[in-house]
Amino acid sequence: MESTKAQGGIQRLLAAEQEAQRIVNAARNEKMARLKQAKEEADKEMAEFRAQMEAEFQKKVAETSGDSGANVKRLEQETDAKIHHLKSEAERISNDVVHMLLKHVTTVKH
Repeated sequence: MESTKAQGGIQRLLAAEQEAQRIVNAARNEKMARLKQAKEEADKEMAEFRAQMEAEFQKKVAETSGDSGANVKRLEQETDAKIHHLKSEAERISNDVVHMLLKHVTTVKH
């Protein structure tokens, strides 16, 4: 009787071990599924973030490129204004400069 009792105990232990293994496997599979889902969500968020950053970058590049043309035009206008100012100043004082030079050249000192 004791051998059948021991045999029954062993069977119960084997059944309990198999049940425990089934529970561990189920938990492992659930964990793997959660990790896979988390990775997919992280990849999706990274792709969205990357797309957002790329869009912002392209916008800044477009703005900078547009500004570059505007800056060139502004600089050309400023340069033209300065050249015009210098020419008008040169015309305004040229007679005075010529008279001053003639005075110094023609004046004889003893």
